[in-house]
Amino acid sequence: MDVIKVRKQLSGGKIFTVTFVKKDGSVREMNARLGVKKGVKGVGMSYDPIERGLLPVYDMQKDGFRMINCKTIKKIVHRGEIVFCE
Repeated sequence: MDVIKVRKQLSGGKIFTVTFVKKDGSVREMNARLGVKKGVKGVGMSYDPIERGLLPVYDMQKDGFRMINCKTIKKIVHRGEIVFCE
């Protein structure tokens, strides 16, 4: 799945649920948001996550920023509707 397409579908800062395969091979379901500014120090990242196919999100359950590999996304639910399902 394309990173830019995902960002457009989930814009607006609303909470969504994403199911994906982690780097270790386990499946994870996460409640997340895009565009969170909480805890950002203004330094910025040393790389562009979009170029690497990563989606930077804020994990609502663990209160921290995470990167999701868009190639491993299995399902996205936004506002009670399935946006993407593999």
